[in-house]
Amino acid sequence: MTYRTASIIAYIAFFAVVLALPLVLNSFWTNRVAIYLVYSICAIGISMSWGYAGILSLGQGLFFGMGAYMLAMSLTLAVPENNPVPQLMLLNMEPNAVRDLCCVTTGSFLWIPFRSIAVGMIAGIVVPCILAAGIGYVMFKRRTTGVYVSIITLAFALIGQLLIINNQPLTGGFNGLADLALLEIGGFEFDPYGPSAYYAVALTLIAVILLARYMLTGRIGQVLKAIREDEARARYLGYDVENFKVFIFCVSAGVAGLAGMLFTITSEFATPSLMATSLSISMVIWAATGGRASLLGACVGALIVNFVGSLASESATFQPVWPIILGLLFVFVVLFMPNGIAGIFKAFIERSGRTERLGEARPSGKTERADKSERVQTELTAREA
Repeated sequence: MTYRTASIIAYIAFFAVVLALPLVLNSFWTNRVAIYLVYSICAIGISMSWGYAGILSLGQGLFFGMGAYMLAMSLTLAVPENNPVPQLMLLNMEPNAVRDLCCVTTGSFLWIPFRSIAVGMIAGIVVPCILAAGIGYVMFKRRTTGVYVSIITLAFALIGQLLIINNQPLTGGFNGLADLALLEIGGFEFDPYGPSAYYAVALTLIAVILLARYMLTGRIGQVLKAIREDEARARYLGYDVENFKVFIFCVSAGVAGLAGMLFTITSEFATPSLMATSLSISMVIWAATGGRASLLGACVGALIVNFVGSLASESATFQPVWPIILGLLFVFVVLFMPNGIAGIFKAFIERSGRTERLGEARPSGKTERADKSERVQTELTAREA
């Protein structure tokens, strides 16, 4: 079996398992697995930027959190008690201010477009992309590479988190946005603990994988790999390296924003913790564990790490030391499994393929020798006759 054939089978098996899980899970685990699948989408974004283009972003949580907040704002306004003005703004209402979203507090007018759910869903992808375009343009046009990219993206994530915390009248501060309305589209309601929200996440994950694979197996993917391996040589060959890096950075941010919206649907809240550096670093660990250069591997890595993390959180022994275990896992993967689980899978398939080819070659060699021996024996018999 070739590696390509094995990969196709692995993708089909993964999709089948993901789609079948709600049939055997209770409502609690349906919700938990849906959140794990959301994290898998985050890992795909990391795989696209880090695994293919060599851009290690430690600020992916910024785009994830932005996507979550964009939809959370619309779902907050969809609650009857928050119409026409959210309760969090009334608590911080300026003296003599008019009870209207346009002027109840400083900056409250920014919420006006989010009365439409469609605006919140579009903004959940567009705003992270615009933000990433600005950050990426500043970084890559100045030819910033390596660890400096990681530091800059980490700094922007910290800035974003602080802005959310310090603007309590608009964002809810530390508490974030909670008690959200359920997402409803065309009269169809997405229950976080039911199959509706789960399949919304699962089908989105499958669509993201297929679209990303289609894009990265073509010319764009080849150019990104060339940039990852030797940026100067790719530039010498005539490719606009900076624009390609800005492009994939924006796509990765859009994927993270999409995942953030799905997180809001499945968890029913958005808080500053979604932009925390710990979550951004965890995303890198998920992708590294599964295989940063493999879309499916990154998904599997996110699922495994988060599932084990959930089990550890229920144990009084392992819960306090889980962050340490996660850090040691990352060190182990970097040192001994640089290609992650996907690399082990690829090596196994290639080794099995070589064994099969050798096994097929041996019988043919024996047959050839037998035929030659038979011809010699026939000639000797003829001479004796």
